[in-house]
Amino acid sequence: MRRRSFLKQSAAGLLILPSGIASGRTSPNNKLNLALIGVGGRGMAHFDSVSGENIVALCDVNERNLAAAAKKFPGVKTYHDWRRCLEHEGLDGIVCATTDHTHAPIAIWAMRRGLHVYCEKPLAITVEEARSVRATFLEQQGKLATQVGTQLHGNENFRKVRELIREGVVGELKSVDVWGNREIPKPGYLPAAGEPPEFLHYDLWLGPAPAHPYNPGYFGDFDSAQVPGSNCLNWNMYWDFGAGQVGDMGSHTMDLAWNALDAALPTRISADGEPFHPDVTPVRLRTTFAIPANDWRKEIELRWHQGGAMPEPPTDTALRGIGHGSMYHGTKGTLVCDPGSHVFIPAGTPRDARLSRTGVRGKFSIQEEWIKACKDGGTTSCNFDYASRMIETMLLGLVAYRAGKPVSYDGTKGSTGDATTDALLRRSYREGWPLVG
Repeated sequence: MRRRSFLKQSAAGLLILPSGIASGRTSPNNKLNLALIGVGGRGMAHFDSVSGENIVALCDVNERNLAAAAKKFPGVKTYHDWRRCLEHEGLDGIVCATTDHTHAPIAIWAMRRGLHVYCEKPLAITVEEARSVRATFLEQQGKLATQVGTQLHGNENFRKVRELIREGVVGELKSVDVWGNREIPKPGYLPAAGEPPEFLHYDLWLGPAPAHPYNPGYFGDFDSAQVPGSNCLNWNMYWDFGAGQVGDMGSHTMDLAWNALDAALPTRISADGEPFHPDVTPVRLRTTFAIPANDWRKEIELRWHQGGAMPEPPTDTALRGIGHGSMYHGTKGTLVCDPGSHVFIPAGTPRDARLSRTGVRGKFSIQEEWIKACKDGGTTSCNFDYASRMIETMLLGLVAYRAGKPVSYDGTKGSTGDATTDALLRRSYREGWPLVG
């Protein structure tokens, strides 16, 4: 039975768990019944963090991945189709490390079944998906623990950067730049090339995405899925399978700024980049967001740069060695950061000044934070409310890029006020794979 259905009513009217705890929570001393969905590549990176719980189900479209995971968790029920896995009896929660285009459907389906969810980034690849995940989570708020796998958030530097901004180190905050230097050009969807190997359930890999002919180029070296990491760079630049660098490293790097800004959804978005390609997301891109004022700062401009597009540095060497970072511009100067370090550059500092970044030691495991929250009802750092607003903002940059014009956005309604542009907020799903199921 599922967690929500094995609660029993006692004669005194209390909800009694099988362990005898008079509570609606899982006892901190009890183990969670978890399903791991996506157990190759990045999925393997979670094995140690969840090994203290009861792993009761494994799911992957690649039978080799399942066989490798079964060596770590012997005797566990295995699935190829995540829709069937979510019906496994007695589940408390899931860890999702599948392809990006399945993250939002899996998260929504799981929450609608009363399951805690840890989901790898990006949480969504369309604005509609981000909003649907958030709406589902808020319906269950206080009942379910959720977390997005932006593991860098556990670095102590995230807390320190927020602290420095709130203390006014940069003075009045005016604008923020965030960037990533990864460049992965793709020519377009790949042509048909042979048949899927027997161990790969290719149609299940496609899932909700439109049908595309099989090509091994979407997978790279299948043996690479047997080591912790990811082969996502083979497919996440395609519109039907991911959101490019906006969803990949953008989820990590923007998180450093989002954690510091207490940001609401943007009201205006503009973008420029390389010419639009109908198959693949852009390599080079700049997006600008107008972030509304809140109770401690005025409206600010938040800018994202990727694929060789870089912000103007405050000194000649300020950004040297920072492939993925953020800058906070204020009346007193600029704070330059990467996930593990920062340096404050006072206004008026000479261009040729050489300054050293301060590393911040210490980190915590966001996987362990999620497990604890599942058991005691506590909070998580990257829950689906926080994380969905961040990725919704980033994805609005892609909407403006595809629209080819600046976009106004009503975050309450989830609309740009233009039907043609609003169509870019969503995507269609193959029959049998609805977003909300």
